[in-house]
Amino acid sequence: MHFSLLGPLLVRVGDQERAVGGAKVRTLLAVLLLEPDRPVPPDRLRAALWGDHPPASASASLHNMLARLRTQLGDEHGERLRSTPLGYLLKVAEGELDARVFGLGVQRAREALLREDWEAVRRESAAALALWRGEPLTEFPDLLQAQAPRRQWQEARLQALEWRIEAELRLGRVQGLVPELTALAGEHPLHEAFHAQLMIALHRLGQRSEALAVHQRLRRALVEELGIEPGPAVRRAHEQVLRDERDSPGEPARPARPQAQLPAAIPDFTGRRAHLQALTDLLTAEPAEPAEPAGPPEPAGGLPRIAVVAGMGGIGKTALAVQAAHAVRHHYPDGQLYADLRGFGAAPARDPHELLAALLAALDERPADHRAPARLLPEDTDDRAALLRTALAERRVLLVLDNARDAAQVEPLLPGGCRSAVIVTSRNTLPDLPAGARISLAPLDVEEQRALLSRLCGPERVRQDPDGAMRLLAACAGLPLALRITGARLSSRPAWTLGTLAERLDDSRGRLRALSVGRLAVDATFATSYVAIRDSEDPLEREAARAFRLLGLWAGHTLGVEASAALLDRPREQTADLLELLADVHLVQTMEQWRYRFHDLLGEFAAERALQEEPAEAREAAALRLGVWYALALEAAGTAIDPARAPRLAESPAAPVPVFTDPQDALDWCRRELPVIKEVIRRAAGSSRPDLTWRLAIWLLGYAHTFWWTGEWDACLYLGLESAREHGDLLGQAWTLRRLGTSHGMAFRNDEAIEALEAALALFEELDDDPSKASLLAYLSMTVGQQGRYGQALAYAQAAWKLHQETGEEEGRLGVRSALGGAHLLNEDFEAAHTHFHAVLDGCRALGNLTHVAITLANLGDSLRGLGRQEDAFAALDESLALRRRLGAMSGIADCLIITGRAHAHFGRLPQARTCFEQAAEISRDHDIPALLQQSLDGLELLRDVRH
Repeated sequence: MHFSLLGPLLVRVGDQERAVGGAKVRTLLAVLLLEPDRPVPPDRLRAALWGDHPPASASASLHNMLARLRTQLGDEHGERLRSTPLGYLLKVAEGELDARVFGLGVQRAREALLREDWEAVRRESAAALALWRGEPLTEFPDLLQAQAPRRQWQEARLQALEWRIEAELRLGRVQGLVPELTALAGEHPLHEAFHAQLMIALHRLGQRSEALAVHQRLRRALVEELGIEPGPAVRRAHEQVLRDERDSPGEPARPARPQAQLPAAIPDFTGRRAHLQALTDLLTAEPAEPAEPAGPPEPAGGLPRIAVVAGMGGIGKTALAVQAAHAVRHHYPDGQLYADLRGFGAAPARDPHELLAALLAALDERPADHRAPARLLPEDTDDRAALLRTALAERRVLLVLDNARDAAQVEPLLPGGCRSAVIVTSRNTLPDLPAGARISLAPLDVEEQRALLSRLCGPERVRQDPDGAMRLLAACAGLPLALRITGARLSSRPAWTLGTLAERLDDSRGRLRALSVGRLAVDATFATSYVAIRDSEDPLEREAARAFRLLGLWAGHTLGVEASAALLDRPREQTADLLELLADVHLVQTMEQWRYRFHDLLGEFAAERALQEEPAEAREAAALRLGVWYALALEAAGTAIDPARAPRLAESPAAPVPVFTDPQDALDWCRRELPVIKEVIRRAAGSSRPDLTWRLAIWLLGYAHTFWWTGEWDACLYLGLESAREHGDLLGQAWTLRRLGTSHGMAFRNDEAIEALEAALALFEELDDDPSKASLLAYLSMTVGQQGRYGQALAYAQAAWKLHQETGEEEGRLGVRSALGGAHLLNEDFEAAHTHFHAVLDGCRALGNLTHVAITLANLGDSLRGLGRQEDAFAALDESLALRRRLGAMSGIADCLIITGRAHAHFGRLPQARTCFEQAAEISRDHDIPALLQQSLDGLELLRDVRH
């Protein structure tokens, strides 16, 4: 029985074709033949037959189709089509599959080429080409499993054609070649080998002008399409035609042509313009070689040109390297060598000793009978490396060393002089490898992603569904591999909209599994990087794999070294080493100094590893360590910003918490860490330490003094209150209600503020906490004052001041006294207000609390305005406004502008007043602060009344 894939699917028994009927049965046979003698999992067969959404009856239907296929193949006993524990296996004997026979024929032709046995080259190439019946599996254009093999077979066919014609030319058989080569050159207008062969054939037939015209057409096409000049083979043929030299068939065969081992460039390569330019600039720059010596030539000196392209798995390192290599290959006429070092993958990494043998064999241009066999190469790796440097010394060769594990694997393969060049790709940054260009690839930007998606699935589909396109781009997170998988899925599903696939990818829990097609899979690519360190012999790398898993518990968030040290329960210095190792192999990103995060998709992979490989107890303990660390760090930050009284944790952190140099430093830390703090608050509510929820929330007070208007503090406080109530925690309820009252008051939600403050006051009464009661009375004073109840505001403030003095505590004094000054200001007792605010200002300055300094200065300026002290009033207000702007407190800026506008209006400076009110209104609109917007508009209305 014979199976044919190189054309329409065909099964023959002897000379008779055997019918295999039914489109799905034929698809089933094709998929099994694409992996002969290997078990194919049932889910892969179902995907080929029904796509991503097989019907409920798919398994039963698959069994029926397999039975039909056995019958049609005459395999009633199941000897050829077998069921195994890993899937279904189609046994194909030697010589039964045309694709295999074709591959062996091409291999024999290659071996004959290396021996320069041109008769064997012609015979083996012709035999292989005779199996070609047209486009492979032409009836299955959308079968994903066929795409890569089809491309490989087509490339192998072109290579075999090139070799067969080269053999004909070497053997002097020119007749009949010109029509064939003319057709091939027309079909492949940028394929240089066919054009060079056509020039030689035309020249041997005496058609010199036609040969020169072929060169002119090729050169124009290469320059216009690719921006490059013809390569060395075409140049040699051109020079031969120009000199009118004709080889005679009886001449000894020339040395083998320079190696051209580069993989095919990706036709839809998109983006990376700056990186591509940097690589080509390095590789095309003329090396600075020493002056020519007077005596015999010596090996070239200077430094080799080395470029390192690093990045996470699936980011497009190899694509960029190969694209650059093709663009500059004409600068390296002595060959282009390619080697996959397998540094990250299922197979073991290749040994430099073995790689040196392969590279030296590729560079050996002597006739086959003069070549030293591989066993005669030096046994020592260093000696082989020296031989390679000697072989490259006088040559211009480009080496592409793909997928390197580390510098030790690469260093023996490097040239010693400056004529040759090397592109190294790796998931490791290879910091210890000297490089003239070091490129670290980031995810594609949105425009590059959209352009690539358009090229993969068609621009019209992207234009028709822009929302679906953006959702797909978000799901792929700028990873070229993910985009290519997405494009392949869409190409094979022409009826799908982009939104259809986006719906599958929107569910982050199944996104990694959905981002796979055929042999391409994002999670498998990530796994090669992770497994390399998890199963490493190096204890530090194995520890880094554990860090990767535990960090996956916080995927989507950026963590600093100290927080990571608490999560990992490791010293800070060791944690920094682990994080840097993960960054070096691109398993984490470090966009800021000593801060680390995951790429979106890689974080999802890390989270899966944590759930599958870390025990639940370890995960819970890590989360608790991080929660306690953030609670203690936030206490330190809150104390630095506003040393107000609040409950503290009597625990030690798993890693040292930050030491803040000043309030601004602490405020900056809060802003930076807020996303993680909010997530810690959310998770703590359902953990063994629910008290961390409200403890973290109340210590955000210092941050909230500047940024209350964002609404983020409110959300944290409500979570804390809910958790405290659920667990019957009176202390937590009291403090959360106290902070909620403050938050509502800052936002001028006066009724809600009073309700929360009175509830808190009752709880603190139950807890017998007089200092807290004094503070709550001060808060009530400020809140009722905002309602216009000035008399009650003064009564609350005086009661607060009296109670505070009775407690004899210093803590909280400034807050209570500030409330008393505010009440006097509302009641237009400007002298009393000035006295209190002046004292509060001295205290705030002593503490270094810029937010409270700015608030007090504004109130002091308002008091001075009431006292008619214009110059002093504006000095205080100007300083307050400068501080607010420095802090970035938008609500504070608007509030100070309103107070300053009133002062300008009071002293008759109406244009300045208008400017202040207008600026305050603009800020209030932009940041949705309705109370301040209304005050700004009231100020503008007042100016209109004054003018009229």
